[in-house]
Amino acid sequence: MSERQLEELREFREFRESEETPKTPGTLQTQKINDDLLSSLRPPTLRWYVLALCLGAVVAWGLAAFTWQMTHGMYVTGKNRPVMWGFYITGFVFWVGLSHSGTMVSSILRLSQANWRRPILRAAEAMTVFCITVAGMFPLIHLGRNWTFFYMIPYPNQRGLWPNFRSALLWDMTAITAYIIGSSLFLYLGLLPDLAVARDRSKGWQHKVYAVLAMGWRGTAHEWSVYRKASTLMAALIIPVAVSVHSIVAWDFAVTVVPGWHSTIFPPYFVIGAILSGVAAVITLMIVIRKAFHLEEYLTPLHFDNMGKLLLVISLLWSYAYFVEVQTTWYAHEPIEWEVFSFMSQRYTPQLLIMLAGNTLLPIFCMCFKRLRRSIGTMLVVSLMVNVAMFIERFLIIVPSLSHKNMPFAWGSYSSSWVEISVNLAALAGFALLFTVFAKFFPIVAVTDVRELEARRAEVSMGRAKVPSIAGEED
Repeated sequence: MSERQLEELREFREFRESEETPKTPGTLQTQKINDDLLSSLRPPTLRWYVLALCLGAVVAWGLAAFTWQMTHGMYVTGKNRPVMWGFYITGFVFWVGLSHSGTMVSSILRLSQANWRRPILRAAEAMTVFCITVAGMFPLIHLGRNWTFFYMIPYPNQRGLWPNFRSALLWDMTAITAYIIGSSLFLYLGLLPDLAVARDRSKGWQHKVYAVLAMGWRGTAHEWSVYRKASTLMAALIIPVAVSVHSIVAWDFAVTVVPGWHSTIFPPYFVIGAILSGVAAVITLMIVIRKAFHLEEYLTPLHFDNMGKLLLVISLLWSYAYFVEVQTTWYAHEPIEWEVFSFMSQRYTPQLLIMLAGNTLLPIFCMCFKRLRRSIGTMLVVSLMVNVAMFIERFLIIVPSLSHKNMPFAWGSYSSSWVEISVNLAALAGFALLFTVFAKFFPIVAVTDVRELEARRAEVSMGRAKVPSIAGEED
């Protein structure tokens, strides 16, 4: 070898040694961030297995209830004429609404370049994928003949039969499929740099899996340039997809002539309610992740303060939309419309009060005070209460209107059975199980985004003084 080649080899070895034994404060900080945020990828503990087993048992019970429904008929669910939609469609609308959290929160905050967004992006984006997956199960479960689900798919077949494009089932299938594809790509795109970090820190079969998923990511300047452009483009494109999905779900109701549903305010009203429940669910997940993985240093009171402000704004919008709907019904005083509202307020008074308290009074009062917004316990109670109230709100949209249709002789009642309750509990457990498994095998916090923020906050020497590279954020 020539002297020049030996010199280059010596320089390369010195560089590798400096990489393996970091000495600079910046490198030490990077190592600490990697260790903290990738701690969830450590081998599962006994508590993790117990949690996964319990959630799996609830899912298995729900599958058993669904099997009972398939073998005995839809009558075991408690649905009857005229209430043909019950807890299944309530759960469907609720889970579709929760799925808006990742796309709306992550996309809007990414486009607005809000630096505090970084630790919460991954959880919100993963929640979107799992929520829309759970929501997509409900139309299939609700079918009378579940084995004919492929009729909902818009494709020609050898029998010359085409799907009914006037059917709400076809609309839901198209919207959910597009949303699952878009949100999965959005999540995977954000995961790419972190998968490369996990690849470089893992061994054995995990290293091989992460290497395949990382798709050869090396972190070059060109790769980062393409990544930035693709992330911005996906963030801009996924927002109209999210809005259109819940608008289509609202059209399932609005295009009918059922009293209480036939209203032009339903699409924006549904979208606002979806964002409200999604933001509350993100807050709940932030608290759980913060406690489970000891990420108090990264999920600070600042993040809960900002999410509380967002929750306050969305709660005010939802309250206004609900007021407009009720005020319009009261002012017009159309007999059948007013009969439905009177029936709901008399028959479901406790549920109506819980809905108004959870969606309006509690979040607006608590989120107006900084001390309450930065209280983890208060944020947990408020976020859980909002989602309980949103589930009740979806129920009050569906059941009272179907119970009191246009003709009094067609009025009826509805009470849910153990089958519907079991399937809905299994949906909740299935979502929790998916998120638990995801958090164990993939970085639950965006490592590279947090490292980028720390790099931006680093001090830069200017003569004898040291100044921050960007304006710091108060905690």
